[in-house]
Amino acid sequence: MTQNWIEVRIESSADSGELLDQLDDPAVTGAWQENGVIRLFWPADRWNPDVLQDIRQVLREIGKEMEQPAITVDSLPDQDWNAVWARSVRPIRIGRRIVIRPTWDRTELAPDEVELIIDSKQAFGTGHHATTRLLIEWLEEVIRAGQRVLDVGTGSGILAMVALRLGAASALGIDSDPVAIQCAREYAAANRFGPELELRTAALAELRDIGTTRFDVVVANLDRRTLQESAGLFQHHLDRGGRLLLSGVLPEHQAEISDAFAAAGGVVQHARECDGWLALEVTFPAV
Repeated sequence: MTQNWIEVRIESSADSGELLDQLDDPAVTGAWQENGVIRLFWPADRWNPDVLQDIRQVLREIGKEMEQPAITVDSLPDQDWNAVWARSVRPIRIGRRIVIRPTWDRTELAPDEVELIIDSKQAFGTGHHATTRLLIEWLEEVIRAGQRVLDVGTGSGILAMVALRLGAASALGIDSDPVAIQCAREYAAANRFGPELELRTAALAELRDIGTTRFDVVVANLDRRTLQESAGLFQHHLDRGGRLLLSGVLPEHQAEISDAFAAAGGVVQHARECDGWLALEVTFPAV
């Protein structure tokens, strides 16, 4: 039985992950962002034209454009879906050693390179977005053999898996979205990870209640509101001298994020920028 699709293309610099989170539509089946265009897909039999109004409302709330971005809606036959998917997602290299590719496109690795196999699904995190690339590049510099890593808002699990490929001993990825955790577990199996990678449906606040161990490195690629609301929680999960790396921050919001962490006893030590997005390192002197 063939399945037709509805493709929504949004020309916007808004964060695709934040858009998907705020839209909160379980019918969205595929999504990715590249070259200033967000693509969202619905099965045709689950598409509701009223969703367009919801998309525009969310974009008004999270977007940074002065005008509403262009939105195009097309019907996509099933046989064209696989073709456009394959054309749009290619292997990418991030930093010095990390290669991320879909299952259908192999690439030759240099002797010191490591790869992850990730196909775009509803959970974001293929490495194409600047917020993910920033943290992958930073992990490449800071991960040391034997470390414990916590990935908050893990999505596809990509940051936890990168940390393990770089030598971390164990990684825990948490996400409040059970669909994301389901996708991440599939990716973990496809990449042959075992018990060293734990993926759990949970919010950051819940970890303290169940006595989870502290971590050497904590990464969090989250939207601004979640970062602000969670600022006081991260230090409880950092080991002495641990590093907290954040992403999902726009330059105009850096002061707000810094203030939120300062109120929790944290200090923003370093910032990096890529394609209009920031990643920040926060330390907690009292930890």
